[in-house]
Amino acid sequence: MGPSAVPFAEDHPVPTELTTTRIAEVVGEFADAARRALAAGFEIAEIHGAHGYLIGNFLSPHSNHRTDEYGGSYENRTRFALEVVDAVRAVWPDDKPLFFRISATDWLEEDGWTPDETVRLARDLHAHGVDLLDVSTGGNASGVRIPVGPGYQVPFAARVKAETPMPVAAVGLITDAEQAEKILANGEADAVLLGRELLRNPSWARQAAREAGAEVRVPDQYHRSV
Repeated sequence: MGPSAVPFAEDHPVPTELTTTRIAEVVGEFADAARRALAAGFEIAEIHGAHGYLIGNFLSPHSNHRTDEYGGSYENRTRFALEVVDAVRAVWPDDKPLFFRISATDWLEEDGWTPDETVRLARDLHAHGVDLLDVSTGGNASGVRIPVGPGYQVPFAARVKAETPMPVAAVGLITDAEQAEKILANGEADAVLLGRELLRNPSWARQAAREAGAEVRVPDQYHRSV
């Protein structure tokens, strides 16, 4: 257990600091996962660097207290993320999109990952072959107050889109087709990704198409349920 190991909260276990040897192994394991996804027939791969997952832990100075080449400066804290991207991109075909999910802010007043760093990393990720940045927020620090509301994370995606060449996706409390269309029409994002709303309403896309006046094509097998 190294001195940089930081628990998520006081009542959480203290993680074990990765050695540089283990970091290299984990990078290879990301590549192995991409190979399996390709063999399984997936058309898009997304690297999860948000919400307190391992890559996000490295990115944020709130959770990354390392004193070696993977901690401290922006370049060091982003080193692991870029190594993972390079390893995955090396085995993921160029004609298949590679996404990267990020928390654009830790919602901390100090000592956290910031929107400025997100913009900077977006440029770096684009240069390393990432095709789209999936822009979320939070999840890496406990007890923070997040101003949750409809589309509350969209401004972070909009800033990345405005200041970098990276295509972006907006997420977070986007629940109806009109809202999603407005985000795209306003040029705030290149795509809108839905999660919980599709769990609540699996027919969301079909209803959105009908509301837009589009012809909805349904497989014959589903005609009795339409």
